[in-house]
Amino acid sequence: MTLIDTSEHPWPALPFIGWRDTCATLHMWTQIVGKIRLALEPMVNHWWQVPLYVTSSGLTTSPISHNARSFQIDFDFCRHVLVITTSDPQRREFALAPYPVAEFYEKVMGALRDLDIDVTIWTMPVEVSDAIPFEQDRDHKSYDARAAQRFWRALVQGDRVMKQFRARFTGKVSPVHFFWGSFDLAVTRFSGRTAPPHPGGMPNLGDWVAVEAYSHEVSSCGFWPGNGGFGKAAFYSYAYPAPAGFAGAPLRPPAAVFDTNLQEFILDYEDVRTSPDPDAMLLEFFQSTYEAAANAGNWDRAALERR
Repeated sequence: MTLIDTSEHPWPALPFIGWRDTCATLHMWTQIVGKIRLALEPMVNHWWQVPLYVTSSGLTTSPISHNARSFQIDFDFCRHVLVITTSDPQRREFALAPYPVAEFYEKVMGALRDLDIDVTIWTMPVEVSDAIPFEQDRDHKSYDARAAQRFWRALVQGDRVMKQFRARFTGKVSPVHFFWGSFDLAVTRFSGRTAPPHPGGMPNLGDWVAVEAYSHEVSSCGFWPGNGGFGKAAFYSYAYPAPAGFAGAPLRPPAAVFDTNLQEFILDYEDVRTSPDPDAMLLEFFQSTYEAAANAGNWDRAALERR
């Protein structure tokens, strides 16, 4: 049964302290599903073949090729089920409920075997400290359905506004996509120039992965639902490599700050959610922080931006 409170504000409250454990569990669940896509999809620049995408009910892998068939895996945060569908067509689903990561892993892999989909993944989580292999992880076992749904509803809003921002750029730009490694929604613009090799250093992630991800100069913005080092839900923006003067550039709106620990611009999600015009406030943040990167980095803005 679908349960969604449409009486709430379109931008839901998302206090991290209220869903920290569910967030940690969902992070591991999305990594399992994302690694299945990684194992089967052909390589695309900057790892664009691995993220998930926001849907009208949750998150999806989009179609994944397997021999002559395709399949996709969907988190449905309205009915609170994981759904696997194939092009045959066949379908398997099971409820999202408070059980350990190890059990979720077995359920997913069992459903795939039942559909004659043969896939093996590296079961060590990436980009997290104190990682536990999926098949051994019985520590992360929380699923608050209402909190998971609020998380998805926040993604819907972020995805919608980021797509508006993406449309302003005619240069190379990523899709709006959800990276399960860092557990954030992001969209990235490119200057067209190559970048110095990224130093890497992320937990359980080869430095060569970061080198590929940041092979070219970028201005990237996105949304953390509470993770990411800020301690609460927030929008962010950064440049790689960060040009001289980037951190001190004029910034809008006034609620936005440059976080010296993260070395990124930050706008508290709660400030956006409770503003009279959340869309305008967020677009202003994305635009001003992009301008900080593009102006300080001498991007050819006339050639890259839609007029």
